Order: sequence, then structure tokens, then C-alpha cells
Amino acid sequence: MSVDALLRGRGLTRRYRVPKTSLFERATTSVALEDADIDVREGSAVGIIGESGSGKSTLVRLLLALDVPTQGTVEFDGRPVDATAGAGALHWLRRETGIVFQDPYASLDPRMSVGRIVGEPLWALGLAGDGSPGAAGRRDRVIEVLADVGLEPEMASRFPHEFSGGQRQRIALARALVHRPRLLVGDEPLSALDVTVRAQILDVLSGLRRRDRLTMILVSHDIGVVQNLCDEVIVMKGGRIVEEGPTEKVLLQPQAGYTRRLLASIPVIDPDVTGRG
Repeated sequence: MSVDALLRGRGLTRRYRVPKTSLFERATTSVALEDADIDVREGSAVGIIGESGSGKSTLVRLLLALDVPTQGTVEFDGRPVDATAGAGALHWLRRETGIVFQDPYASLDPRMSVGRIVGEPLWALGLAGDGSPGAAGRRDRVIEVLADVGLEPEMASRFPHEFSGGQRQRIALARALVHRPRLLVGDEPLSALDVTVRAQILDVLSGLRRRDRLTMILVSHDIGVVQNLCDEVIVMKGGRIVEEGPTEKVLLQPQAGYTRRLLASIPVIDPDVTGRG
């Protein structure tokens, strides 16, 4: 157990009731996550890897109180997180966290300008921007965070459909960071991007983490991304954590058979084949 954990989950379990198909069928449940413990140290970056359906996204949703656990507890900086509380009672947690989803276009309202999209957390949480009070301060903060993710100030007046996929993901990242959260969570935030854009966004995340000592949780199928960005890694299978530890140790000296099979499944280009004419 980490004594300096910013985020801690204990015994997290999520079961779903499976609808009956007939009157005579017995009620059953499906287990999405079973008895998961997690510590995320402040300033660290934790990668969560595993096949589809392994429970990665379910774990993240429970940690952020976006879903209610069947069992288990979550604490943020020592404060209990009650996922059953109303939206207003969870404002403090929303202030401390930001999240970026996989599909940048689906997560952005096409009717809103980029400036409104990025500034929405400031308004929703009742926060002022930097410097000037009120709307002017929020505008200043929006321009500042757009620059942080590599976007020009004039882009604030444009709309999501005017941008490429990589630019839209930068917009989503700016929205997740505008209120200066202590924890940034990415749920497959790079998987919809091509290799070049993925590398650019990875550089942005690395720079922000160093500058702001940002704590991160990154859910990803791309083990290379986790290897480059994360200090620690959690491996999941069938709703359970099967292995965890420092990234270099887990990826280079895996102990669990599933981790070894997962790493062995990564495609490798044979240089002898690519060198043939």
C-alpha cells in the first residue's frame, strides 16, 4: 500500500444484472470488475493495459465516480468518494480530475465553438480564469491552455468539424486541463489517431506532466505508448488485475503468463523481410 497515494481504490467490484429472456430463467449477473486494488501516487503516470473487455474502462469509471461500484471504496487525497452522491456533491472531485476519451469528435459538441467547449469546465465548476475576473479571465485561461496543447488562439472561434482528428484530440485535452486538475485520465486517448499525430500528442502529454507534475492514468492498447509515458503499469484480464509494478520490470520481466502472452502478441517487423527488394 502506497502511503502517498493521491488516488486509492480498494476491493472495487462491478457486477451487472443480465436481463432474463424468459419467466422461468434464473437471474444471473455479469462480472466486469472483481476485487481490484489500486494506488496512484501523486506525480506518477500509471498505464492500464489488457485485451478488450478486461475491465480497464470499468476500473477508470469507478475511480472517477462515473459509475457506482457493487463493492469497494475509492479515496482521493484521503477523502472518500461517494459515487451515489449528487452532481453538486461531487464538484470537488470534478475540480481535481480531467478525462480524455477515445473518440475526439464524439466527445465534442458540434454546435459549440472551441472556446466554449474548452471553457465549459470553468463555467460548470464555477471557476474563474487567471488574471482578469469573470468571463475575461476564463477567455484568457482558454487561450493559455490552447497554446499549451499546440493550438493557435484564433482557433477558439472555430467549430469541431473544421479540425483534423489530431487537432480535435488536442481540443479535448485542453478541455480536460483548463481547470488545472491534479489527475488526468486518458481512456484510449491516442488509439483513434495515426502514428505521427499520436507521437505529437504523446510529446504534449510528456511536456505537461514534467512542467505541472501532473498525475496521469492512461488506459491503452498501445504498449509502446505506456512504455514511453508511464512509470508503472497494471495488467488486467477478465476483470481482474493479474500483474502490476514498475513499467520497465513488468514489460521486460513479466511474471504472469497472461502478461507474457500479451507482450508476445505485439507485431514485430522483421528487418530481413523489409530489407529485401
